[in-house]
Amino acid sequence: MTSPRTVYLNGAFLPFAEAHVSIMDRGFLFADGIYEVSAVLDGKLVDNAAHLARLDRSLGEIGIRNPHTLAEWEGLETELVARNALDEGLVYMQVTRGVYERDFGFPPADVPPTVVMFTQGKKVAGNPLAETGAKVVTVEDIRWKRRDIKSVALLAQVLAKQEAVKAGVAEAWMVEDGAVTEGSSSTAFIVTKERVLVTRPLSTALLPGITRAAVLRLAAEADLRVEERLFSVEEARGAAEAFYTSASAFVMPVVAIDDAVIGEGRPGPLARRLRELYIDMARAG
Repeated sequence: MTSPRTVYLNGAFLPFAEAHVSIMDRGFLFADGIYEVSAVLDGKLVDNAAHLARLDRSLGEIGIRNPHTLAEWEGLETELVARNALDEGLVYMQVTRGVYERDFGFPPADVPPTVVMFTQGKKVAGNPLAETGAKVVTVEDIRWKRRDIKSVALLAQVLAKQEAVKAGVAEAWMVEDGAVTEGSSSTAFIVTKERVLVTRPLSTALLPGITRAAVLRLAAEADLRVEERLFSVEEARGAAEAFYTSASAFVMPVVAIDDAVIGEGRPGPLARRLRELYIDMARAG
């Protein structure tokens, strides 16, 4: 018999059905909060220190006190993975500015943040989409100007992802001033015919992807030169290969952008190699 799903809420591990958040929580009322997601493979957290560092940075950028040290966060994650017997999937963490009577101004400093954590079982290494390759559509990027902060205010990304759902594809790449910014929940990459790996440079225009950073480190092992620069939709459609990265997708080959087939219409060898290298790195810990 499967044990009931366990979540973490404000200092306690609880059965899923018993975990409740107040309607006055600022995450619900204002999307006033930060979230982070770490992958789990073979029961172990993947690249977790970098995810927790990004969580800490995002909280600091909007002035929410980090309720835990990095060691405490990792302890909570590990315990949650164990209680849910999670072998492969994700750990989700969310911190909001807490519960207080609705008011646009910050609540008093002694109001504690709300902390929510849960796991999701998901095929990350064994995702069958990696064998066939993903298709993406392009959409206008309508988000706010601080996209480097991993805010729970995700309405624009939800709408972009829904465009992908309507088109029957896996992901949407958002476009601003003719250049690709990033995916609705991923970082966008292309590979030129000269074996140059191209992705947008970090700025407030996009999230500093943790998997992105790992892939850039692994590029040399795949004999790829790296260029961090803007690229247009037209360049992406004419690329030799394309792929996107995220904690939940790892490295996902892209075989079509809108109506344009990428390369030979199947996962390219370089994207496949980078995916293998990343999974090997994740399993090595």
